[in-house]
Amino acid sequence: MPVFIVSLSYTSPIEEIERFLPEHVVFLDRHYAAGRFLLSGRKVPRTGGVILALADSRTALERLLAEDPFQREGLARYELTEMVPTRSAPALGFLLEA
Repeated sequence: MPVFIVSLSYTSPIEEIERFLPEHVVFLDRHYAAGRFLLSGRKVPRTGGVILALADSRTALERLLAEDPFQREGLARYELTEMVPTRSAPALGFLLEA
């Protein structure tokens, strides 16, 4: 299964981001529970976030991300980078077979 780095860049004031943050967290939790998201967090400085995701395809990931309230409300821009893991720390070895 392809591995993707999703880079979000906020396009709205942080007050708008904060308003939709609880719903965004529910979105993240749903996809962590489904095994699609492996890691996520805020950028420093707080200009967006990053998600490490598994998806069947770029198109499938784009459909999934369309459900994110940040995207739905036009609060962030998304950049997707597909990668093929070739080396990892032992704890992430499962990604080499992804």
